[in-house]
Amino acid sequence: MTATVRLNEDLESKLNRLSDVLHKKKSDIIRDAISYYATNIEKSKKSRILMAVEKTKQSDKEEYKDFEGILDDGI
Repeated sequence: MTATVRLNEDLESKLNRLSDVLHKKKSDIIRDAISYYATNIEKSKKSRILMAVEKTKQSDKEEYKDFEGILDDGI
């Protein structure tokens, strides 16, 4: 697949510098950047899901303790 990307002067300059420093083609750098971005988005998404699961577990533990307390009161 071929994609055309329009870059402002600042991004073009950064891409040129990266290409020179890394001795890589610009297209390789763009592909690497997209892959890196996608990986980080997935990691962030998984992290947020795990945090939500932990919050739910903690909330459930607290509710269970409250329920146990009611049972211990002889109800």
